[in-house]
Amino acid sequence: MADDITLQRFFEILTEGDRPAARQFVDEQREKYDSPTDLVGDLFWPVYELSDRLYREDQLTPLTFNVVTRLLRVMLDRVGADENPEPQGESRRILAVCGPTDADELGAQMAVDLIEAAGNLVVFAGGGMAFDEVHARVQETQPDVLLIFCSAPSDLPHIRQTIDLMREIGACQKTQIVVGGGVFNRAEGLAQEIGADLWAEDPIEVVDMVVHEAGHRAPEDQRTVGRIRGRSAA
Repeated sequence: MADDITLQRFFEILTEGDRPAARQFVDEQREKYDSPTDLVGDLFWPVYELSDRLYREDQLTPLTFNVVTRLLRVMLDRVGADENPEPQGESRRILAVCGPTDADELGAQMAVDLIEAAGNLVVFAGGGMAFDEVHARVQETQPDVLLIFCSAPSDLPHIRQTIDLMREIGACQKTQIVVGGGVFNRAEGLAQEIGADLWAEDPIEVVDMVVHEAGHRAPEDQRTVGRIRGRSAA
C-alpha cells in the first residue's frame, strides 16, 4: 500500500475537488507502479475506504463525500483506459452487482476493472438492481461467478434470499457466489453465515480468489442464517 503521506495528499486533493491536481498526481504515481492494477490496489482502494469510513462517521459532509467519489471515479477511468487484459488463468464469466449508491458502484467498479484486467469476461449490472432480476439473469446465462461487491445493509435480505434460491432450486450449481467490500467488511462472519462460497475484503483479494479458487464451494453447514426451509433470517 502507498505510504501515509501519499494517501493523505491524494485524499486532500480529492476533497478539494481539484481535477487538474488530481490528474497530475495520478500521472506522477503511475510512473512508480508496474501496472494500473497495482495503482488501484495500493492507492485508489485505500483512499476509497478512508473516505467511506469518514463519511459514515460524520467526519465528511455529503457534499464533500460526493466530490471525492466522483473525482475518484474520473481518475479510475483515466487509469483503466491504460489497462490491457492479461489472462492469469482460465478465463471466467462473471456477473457483478453492488449496492445502490454511487459510492458502492465506485468500489465495485474497482473490483470489476481488476477482474477484467486479469483476463476474465465481466458483465457489470451496477447497483439498485432487483434481485429477482439478478437471479433470473444467473439462471439464464449460467455465469461462472456471481460477484456481489460493496453491498449496503439494505441489500442483505435480498442477497440472502437469492443465495437460498440458488441453493434450493439447484439450477445454478456451477455458479460460484463471491461477496466482499461494503457491509461484508463491517460485519465479521456475515459472508459465511449467508452461504457465500468466497469472500474478500478488497479488489485485489477478489481477483486472486476468482482466478485461483474457482473450485471452492461453501459446505452446507456453513450457512447459519437466511435458509428458506424452517429457518428465519437473522
